[in-house]
Amino acid sequence: MRLIRRLAERAHEENVHPRRILIADDDPSIGTLIQVTLKDPRYEIVAVKNGLEALKAFDESKFDVVILDVMMPYVDGFEACQRIRERSDVPIIILTARDGTDDIVHGFELGADDYITKPFKTAELIARVDAILRRVEGYKHRVAPPIVRVGEIEIDEPRHRVTVRGKEVNLTPMEFELLYFLAANAGHVFDRETLFREVWGYDYVGETNLVDVCVRRLREKVESEPSRPRLILTVRGVGYKMAEA
Repeated sequence: MRLIRRLAERAHEENVHPRRILIADDDPSIGTLIQVTLKDPRYEIVAVKNGLEALKAFDESKFDVVILDVMMPYVDGFEACQRIRERSDVPIIILTARDGTDDIVHGFELGADDYITKPFKTAELIARVDAILRRVEGYKHRVAPPIVRVGEIEIDEPRHRVTVRGKEVNLTPMEFELLYFLAANAGHVFDRETLFREVWGYDYVGETNLVDVCVRRLREKVESEPSRPRLILTVRGVGYKMAEA
């Protein structure tokens, strides 16, 4: 059976206009490092020093990606993420020294698309930003079906709507993408590396539990008994799969 991909096999990678990236970090050295790292004709960088300035900049202009530190004065990165997500589906990357599982879970709960911990490798940051931009562009050329049903779950992709046992559930953007991909390929087992590539859009995995955290959050929202899942299953030593209808 051919793998049903969440994204088109060939997304348009050449863009006429540079992609605008908003960066909020109260550490000037980090802000400068990110600006130097992303210094490329493909990007236009706007850097601010706190969450309050980030919200103001976001309200005044359009951005393609937002990168937020967490520990900032006035409005921290988590609150900024939540407030931006309430008004937009723009991709959001949390970039912070807070690497605890609870912090990562909280970031996803608030609607972050990705979570990178400091210190970070510049190549990794570039790869993740590029992957998010390719993913967003690829959504315009989807090849997967618009509506997917698996057991008690129905995923309406055009409306970005998920119902479980007839009741609508609220998912963050990345939770939605992961659920959609697993459901469109129900019965197939995917390791973490494959899920990173197909859902997040990049190959790098390293020492991270982003996939596990996202699966955990999904189970809490779509499973009757999250501790004894019947829909999103763990295949020991391999990865995860969606149970077949």
